[in-house]
Amino acid sequence: MVELPVARPSVGAAGKTGNWRLFKPSIDYRKCIKCLLCWMYCPDGVISVSGEGLPVIDYEYCKGCGICAEECPVKAIEMVKEVEG
Repeated sequence: MVELPVARPSVGAAGKTGNWRLFKPSIDYRKCIKCLLCWMYCPDGVISVSGEGLPVIDYEYCKGCGICAEECPVKAIEMVKEVEG
């Protein structure tokens, strides 16, 4: 597998999203084709790949920009309203 340089989130409190995010990506794994375009295009590098080759989002650092949802060719990622809690 070819290793590509990707951005990494800032470690610690400085990189965490906090409670200001309005929308977050939600992955429908039944639709996901494991193309990893979401992983490649994530500007904050918060998407990792599971042992099964599926994308996993670190919501502590995700900013909710929606680029992953826009790049998904099968629309397996949907931006959903953030729920306070």
